[in-house]
Parts: sequence; C-alpha cells; structure tokens
Amino acid sequence: MDTAVLSFPLTPFDAEGAVDVDAFRAHVRGQLAARPGAVFPCCGTGEFFSLAEDEYETLIRVAAEESAGEIPVVAGAGYGWAQASRFVAAAQRAGADAVLLMPPYLVETSQAGLVDHVRKVAEGTELPLIVYQRAQVKIALSTVAELATIPNVIGIKDGHCDLDQLQRLKLAAPPEWLFFNGAATAEMQARAYRAIGVPAYSSAVHAFAPEISQAFFRAFHSDDNTTVERLLSEFYVPLVELRDRGTGYAVALVKAAARLRGADVGPVRAPLKDLPADHLEELDALLTKGLALVGAGR
Repeated sequence: MDTAVLSFPLTPFDAEGAVDVDAFRAHVRGQLAARPGAVFPCCGTGEFFSLAEDEYETLIRVAAEESAGEIPVVAGAGYGWAQASRFVAAAQRAGADAVLLMPPYLVETSQAGLVDHVRKVAEGTELPLIVYQRAQVKIALSTVAELATIPNVIGIKDGHCDLDQLQRLKLAAPPEWLFFNGAATAEMQARAYRAIGVPAYSSAVHAFAPEISQAFFRAFHSDDNTTVERLLSEFYVPLVELRDRGTGYAVALVKAAARLRGADVGPVRAPLKDLPADHLEELDALLTKGLALVGAGR
C-alpha cells in the first residue's frame, strides 16, 4: 500500500440527510480512477461516527463492488468492542478486505484493556485488522508484543505524529506489519514519517483533488523536493491553516472542497457543520491555486 496514495472517500448525504448511495458510487469511481493504493470507506473522513449499521453495510458493499478486487477495500469500524464487532461483521458480509479499527468511544483505558478490546473484535472476524492509534489510544512498546499474538492484526495507523514513539513500535513489531501515517493532513509530515521507514500515508486531499494529491505523491517518491516544497508552502500549509480555524474542519472542509469541484457529496451530518461563506471563499481560491500548481483545471 505504500506504492500509491491511500484514498479515504467521503459519504454523500442528500438534502434530507439520508445517505446518497448513487452519489457515493460515483464518488468512489472517481477515487478509483486516480489509482490509489487502497480505498478506506466509512472512516473518519467518511463520517463513520454518523452512520447506522445498515447504511454502513450498504456503503462498504458499494465500495467493494466498484473496486472489484483490483485494490484493497479497508472499512473503518469503531466504538466499544460489541458495536465494533457488529460493524466488522457487516464489513465482512459486504466484501471488505480488511478493517481499520478506530479507538473505542468516550473512554480511556489501560494497555491491557486495549489489547482485550482488539482481541474481542478480532475473535469475531476473519478480516485483517489495522489498529488506529490516535486521540486517547497510544500503544505502548510492551503492547506491540501482545497485539502480535492476535493472528489477524496486521499493522498500525498513527495519528499522534510522535515519531520517536512510532519508530520504537515499528522496530518492535513483526516485520510484515503495515504502518501508515494517519496525520490529519498527512502530506505535511510525509518526509518525516518516511525517514523512520513509514512512507505510506492517507490523503484527505485525494477525496477532493486527486490531481494535487497524486502530484505531491509523485514528487515525494521521486525526491523532487522543489515540487514538494512548493506544494507544501503554497497549498498544503494554507489548507492546514484554514482547517485549524474551525472545529470539525478535518471533514467539513474536505467535503466543501469536493462540492466546489462539482462532486455531489452533499452536506456534513450533525454534529458537524458546514463551512461559513467567508471560509468557503478562501477555500475556493486556495483550491484554484492548488490545481493551477499541478497544471489541472477546475
């Protein structure tokens, strides 16, 4: 999965707030056309936290149908282990290839409790699990050995950006484990993660501007530092600055940008809120600039 950008599709909603399955299918097709390394439906960018189980299963099935086995479909799942297990079972029925296991909801836990949580979810599925460390979940070095005893745990996605801690985990983990840079705007930290042997990353930008995301990825992997630094300074840094000005913008801003590109993804679902007009204008100008930087039009 480190040979191409990892795509995290949005979940489209209609004006009444219902999941728009046809729009999701079209969105996933657009994502797949850019040839990502894997597609991760119903994760944070896909508003997993706002989906009912039946909606979730339908979306995973559509993603699996559209991928048709060409690239892995990694479904998001979370909450406590009982709920997470139901979502994982739905993902398996729908044809997912693996699961990104997000942190338990609204609780801090010991490392032993975290291992038990992962083990409980893993026992109920044949799907491989990637454990996502972010927010209140931070995996201790000693915990890696415990997680490695769970046969279908295959890796870690990191959202803490603590590279010292992550490097220790990577050195202690089985050599076949997968590791991913899961920072909110992962391109900002891509070079630092690669320096410790973690080149794979998720790209929120890919959800609305795969042209920019892919251009950055090509420059990053060919060590074209001039292009990397120009894209960082003229597009990614201003994007992060705008993202940090609103709560929930890690999703709402991405969805707004997709709408500006003409994607029929609809609004965000409560409790998130869409961008106000002034921030939308800034995003529109930034998007135009970013596309011009990579020679793409609106």
